[in-house]
Amino acid sequence: MMTDAALDQPRIVILISGTGSNMLAIADAIKAGQIDAMVAGVICNRPDAAGIQYAKDRDLPVEVIDHKNFTSREDFDFAMMKAIDGFAPDLVVLAGFMRILTPDFVRRYEGRMVNIHPSLLPKYHGLHTHQRAIDAGDSEHGVSVHYVTEELDGGPVIAQAVVSIDVEDDADSLKRKVQQQEHVLYPIVVKWCTEGRLLMKNGVATLDGKPIPKSGLQLSNQ
Repeated sequence: MMTDAALDQPRIVILISGTGSNMLAIADAIKAGQIDAMVAGVICNRPDAAGIQYAKDRDLPVEVIDHKNFTSREDFDFAMMKAIDGFAPDLVVLAGFMRILTPDFVRRYEGRMVNIHPSLLPKYHGLHTHQRAIDAGDSEHGVSVHYVTEELDGGPVIAQAVVSIDVEDDADSLKRKVQQQEHVLYPIVVKWCTEGRLLMKNGVATLDGKPIPKSGLQLSNQ
């Protein structure tokens, strides 16, 4: 039976497409008492994703909506919205959800939907960010958490974590470095959201009522 305290907790829905490592980081932070919230549901668009079983192993409610079963992005997103709304979330968290969202979907959850992206935005929108940073000769790379808007990877940046790019790094080793920072950064931002400290007003991210710089808050370094 759900306690009164649990009923009052902010509700999070997490969208995944793969292993869901950031989903696990958030769920583990909740279990450890670092975030006072609950994962109301996990939704995955790939029935073969490893994250489905990982979520079930933690007794998280899981719903699978295979995007291949829909003839249009609009139809798929409508099904997603119906599923998300069924969990009545206060916050929607994209955690490796590899789908481009339609404007109607984004508008429905704008201001309460965040995403994590493996680059120091505004650098390297889209895919293959680790290799692109290496190819560009960058000395630093990292991860950004941002609000989701209709512009792909273009919403207000909330926070970033920076890692160094060493001579011996390849895309895989750099990915591992970045993921270590992701698993620290994302739970912090989710905590801010669930505490009501983090808001988006007029297209600007604010923490405790103060505007966040366009490059986001720098929370960690390596």
